[in-house]
Amino acid sequence: MPETSEEAVRTAEVETYDDELMEQAHRAAAAWLRSLPERAIPPRMGVDDVADALGRALPETGEPADEVIARLAEQTEPGLIAIGSPRFYGWVIGGTQPVALAADWLVSAWDQNAGLRLITPGAAAVEEIAGEWILDLLGLPSGSDVGFATGATMAQFACLAAARDEVLRRAGWDVEQEGLAGGPRIRWIAGEERHGTMDLAARYAGLGAPTVVASDEQGRIDVDALAAELAAGTGPVIVALQAGNIHSGAFDPFAEACRAAHEAGAWVHVDGAFGLWAAASPRLRHLTAGLADADSWSTDAHKTLSVPYDCGIAIVRDVAAMRRALSMHASYLQATTVGADPHEKVAELSRRARGIPTWAVLRHLGREGLAGLIDRLAGSAKIIADGLRELPGVEVLNEVVFTQVCIALEDDAATEALSTALWEDGEVLAMTSRWHDRAVVRFSVSNWGTDAAQARRTVDAVARVLGELRAGA
Repeated sequence: MPETSEEAVRTAEVETYDDELMEQAHRAAAAWLRSLPERAIPPRMGVDDVADALGRALPETGEPADEVIARLAEQTEPGLIAIGSPRFYGWVIGGTQPVALAADWLVSAWDQNAGLRLITPGAAAVEEIAGEWILDLLGLPSGSDVGFATGATMAQFACLAAARDEVLRRAGWDVEQEGLAGGPRIRWIAGEERHGTMDLAARYAGLGAPTVVASDEQGRIDVDALAAELAAGTGPVIVALQAGNIHSGAFDPFAEACRAAHEAGAWVHVDGAFGLWAAASPRLRHLTAGLADADSWSTDAHKTLSVPYDCGIAIVRDVAAMRRALSMHASYLQATTVGADPHEKVAELSRRARGIPTWAVLRHLGREGLAGLIDRLAGSAKIIADGLRELPGVEVLNEVVFTQVCIALEDDAATEALSTALWEDGEVLAMTSRWHDRAVVRFSVSNWGTDAAQARRTVDAVARVLGELRAGA
């Protein structure tokens, strides 16, 4: 194999910063952000069209950086969906608050591999403060470990890995040494209306399919059914509860469910991808009564908190259990002797400092501002529900207790036609789902910019589109 020549080494160009290139990217980003309030929400081009416009062939000699950025911005934009629109309700996704976006740009520029506390102390300090604030705001046990994962699914995985290893340890089985094969079988129990990512995270953790117990008409777990299922078996057990049903927004009865689970020796995990934040609102905190009785909790700052993607949060009361399940050590890694390294709390060794935008939002909003944000989202959902309920043929199917609104028309075909018509119109985006064996159109209010005015505009847009559908029938 030929050696690298000195000439090649000498002529290599290294640029750490290009003012004009960064300004070019900033202009494109700013144009996109300014368009969000009024642009049509669905993408205008599909995958193949965008790929054709970008050019599929890899160039032999490459292009100048400014041409690359121009190509990327101009040709990709028609294929982007306006997730940041204040009238985007398609999924529980949220948008990005400006302070969080600015902090995230710094995270990318700083380029810290934030897995080791001693090596990146700046990033670790910011994330540790954010973790302490989260525990305080949500009323969770101080001293719990807080890990910043890629999203809610991997946050759930981190919590379930800690739960899995700990309940097996109590049963006399060492997962680290023996693995899972041959060990006691873990029962994990969940309500029938759990989110599908709970099943996915459990599968990643080797737990298999859950034992399912009944839920009520709003999707809350039936505590009597849970207690009966717990009494029907023995051995290590994990119970999964839910803060915020994906259709109704309902919250499980945490105090009663945790009591029943702990009496049976179970570990209790709460999936609070978007609903956990209700605990930070004095007006809505009653929905989460008993939340702190659980053993682990997971959420996603991108949803209700509106930080950029890549910010799930895993919280575990038993710090030793979390670190046993997720940590690794090697002679070349300069492990901390104080506290824990960030990589000991998530399923990653290399990781960006993703907790920094969460710190920025919390610092920007403060306790009162965060409560106001959560109340605004829930209040906007109520305005939407009340307005849609007045439209002819529209039925609101859920008790609107938080940020979810599910509606249906006279039959499934009409309901699905409304969702399709909204997509084609572009002013409001709300997607179909199935709930209680009916097609529904689900409005998930999770964007920081959705306020009373946007909620009323949403109702007006749905009324207009529905009227057009009725007139054309």
